[in-house]
Amino acid sequence: MTLREQWVHQPQTLWLRRMIFQIHLWSGLAVGLYIVVISISGSILIYRSELRQAYDPQPHFVSVSGQRLTEEELTTHATQAYPDYQVARIIFREDPSRAATVTLTRDGAPTQLLFDPYTGADLGHRLPVPYRLTTWLLDLHDNLLYSETGRRVNGLGAIILTLLAGSGAVIWWPGVLTWKRSLLVDWRAHWKRLNWNLHSALGAWFFLFVLMWGITGIYLTIPEPFNFIADTLEPIDEETFEPRTVDTILYWIASVHFGRFGGTATKLSWFVIGLVPPALFLTGTLMWWNRVIRPRLRKPSV
Repeated sequence: MTLREQWVHQPQTLWLRRMIFQIHLWSGLAVGLYIVVISISGSILIYRSELRQAYDPQPHFVSVSGQRLTEEELTTHATQAYPDYQVARIIFREDPSRAATVTLTRDGAPTQLLFDPYTGADLGHRLPVPYRLTTWLLDLHDNLLYSETGRRVNGLGAIILTLLAGSGAVIWWPGVLTWKRSLLVDWRAHWKRLNWNLHSALGAWFFLFVLMWGITGIYLTIPEPFNFIADTLEPIDEETFEPRTVDTILYWIASVHFGRFGGTATKLSWFVIGLVPPALFLTGTLMWWNRVIRPRLRKPSV
């Protein structure tokens, strides 16, 4: 039997497939928790515009009583309330009944708070908690809370996710005679078999989505190779700066990643399917536990 025939009919016997399985297993375990965090945060952030609109900070009004404090006086109140911070900026609104906005910094990180411009009382954060949480999730998803370095690490994660999708497709292929059966889940099976069915079927059905998020994630975090290819295929006309076809393609790469097309149906689909990678990690980890760890724990000690 030739290598091609073996791949078509009996791929389980190929040594290359067994090697790819080991790569898939250990790389999946190594980056699994990372993929869970990125996937769940990404699903939530599909609705980031709606979340920010729902919790957009509203004007905060105070009682007008006498003269407003001077900037120096309000700075004194702010530093007394937050001694570990430095006052970077104070904004008094034209409307005398509006609270003043004070920007404080610590270790370079800014925080915006509201203060009563007449009494100097601390009125809390300018941005509601859900709004700040959305901003935090966006920084987590894009930069792992670590600016440019975190974004580059995200690029490595996107590359590994792409490799996991590709290696998973190779491992899933059961042969030409049984591939249709591998797309189904036997809900009556024992839980170990059911777990295996779920991992296999989910990976097969949503392979293209996971692959898409991996490739588009690489572009969003490491855009230089994509831009180089675009400039090589269609150089910029420095005289007219006319729109290029490659720029439209790159725009759509980002749009597809975030589900910015098709309206509500696409957003809901991206939100739900975005939870597939965590499900694959969970089912894959259970498979590894049952096959590798559990037998070792049951083995009697000598």
